[in-house]
Amino acid sequence: MSHTFIQREVAGLRALGEEVMTCTVRRAPPETTPGEDQVAEARATFCILEAARRPHRLVGAHLRCLWRSPRRWGRALRLAWAIRPPGLRAALWQLFYFAEAGVLSDHLQARGARHIHNHLGDSSGTVALLTAEIVGIPFSYTMHGPTLFYEPRWWRIDEKTARAAFVVAISHFARAQGMLFSDRRHWPRLRIVHCGVDPAAYGRRPRGHFGARLLFVGRLAAVKGVPLLLEAVARLRPAHPALHLTLVGAGAERTVLEAQARALGLEGAVTFTGAQSQAQVADRLEDSDILVLPSFAEGVPVVLMEAMASRIPVVATRVGGVQELVADGESGLVVPPGCVDSLVAALDRLLSDPELCRRMGLAGRRTVEAEFDIARETRWLQALLNGTAPEGQLRPD
Repeated sequence: MSHTFIQREVAGLRALGEEVMTCTVRRAPPETTPGEDQVAEARATFCILEAARRPHRLVGAHLRCLWRSPRRWGRALRLAWAIRPPGLRAALWQLFYFAEAGVLSDHLQARGARHIHNHLGDSSGTVALLTAEIVGIPFSYTMHGPTLFYEPRWWRIDEKTARAAFVVAISHFARAQGMLFSDRRHWPRLRIVHCGVDPAAYGRRPRGHFGARLLFVGRLAAVKGVPLLLEAVARLRPAHPALHLTLVGAGAERTVLEAQARALGLEGAVTFTGAQSQAQVADRLEDSDILVLPSFAEGVPVVLMEAMASRIPVVATRVGGVQELVADGESGLVVPPGCVDSLVAALDRLLSDPELCRRMGLAGRRTVEAEFDIARETRWLQALLNGTAPEGQLRPD
C-alpha cells in the first residue's frame, strides 16, 4: 500500500473490467499509508502473515491444498527446496516462504484466481512462484530493481524467469539486468511496462514564475542520498537566500537528517512533512519549483514522472533507468550519484535561470504524456495478462 505505482496499476486494471484481488505478505505501517484510498485498499487486502500466524489457519490451508492436489503441493515443496539459497538459515526461510505460499494458495483457490502477478521479485516473488505451483495457475512478476539485482542468484531470477508466463521490466535497464541473470531462451518473456501516472492529475494550474522552492519526495533512507541534498542547500543559501527545501516522506533516518539540518544552520530553510497522500504530493508539486532526487540507486522513480507531469524541472542522479525518463539538459539535469559538487552546480544553474526551468518543465510534461501515461501502460499489462500481446513485442505500439 505504500507503493503508489502498484495502486495505480490495480486501479487501472479494475477500470478496464478486470477483477484484481490484492494480497500482501505483511501490513504496511500506518504512517506509510496516509491517503484515504490507501487505507481503503489496505482494508480489502488479504494479509498472509495475519493468517499464517494462527496455527489452525496455517495447517488447515495446507491440508486443503494437499486434498485438492497432493501432486502440485509436493512439486511446490520440492521446488522450494531446490531453489533455496545456501546456508541453514536461508533454508529455514525458504520453508517459511513455502508455509506462506500454502496460506495464499488456499485463499486464491477459494476465490477462483486465474493468474498471480507479483511486484518485486525477491522474497515475495518466491512466495508467488510457489503459490502458482500449488494452485496450478500462471505466474508473472515485475522487475524493479535495484535491490533485486544486488543478489540475483540468491533470489533465483533465472528460475523465476524460466517459470514465468512473462516478466515485466520497468525499463530497458531493468530488462537488461534480467537478461544478464536468465537463460537466453527466456529473453523473449521479458517485456517492458513503464510505471506511470495520470497526467491530468498534475500541472492543473498554469505555471508562473519559477522561484527557489525545492522538493524531495521519497523514503528517508540511506539509498536516497538526502544528506548530500542538505549539504547542497547549505552551500547554495548564500547565493540564493530565499531557498527552501521541503522533504516529503517517512523513514528511519528522519531524526538523523533533522539533526544534520540543524547542524548546518538550516532551521527555517528545511521542512520535514512526513509521508503524504498522492493528492497531497500533487499539491506540493504545484507549489514547488524544482524536484530533487539525489539517490544512490533507483529503478525509474515515479516521483520524477509526477514532477515532470507538473511541468517543473527535475534534478536526478545517473542511476538505474533514470536517463530513460529524464533527458539531461532537456527535461531536467542528471548528475553523477554521490557528487555533491555536481548537485550544487545543477541546482544553481536552475535557480539562476527561470526560463530554463520553464522550458524543461514543458519538455518533461511531453515526455510523460508520450511514454509514461498509466492508462496506456495498464492496457499493455492487461494484454500481457490475458495473453493477447503480440509475441516478442517489448512495448505497446
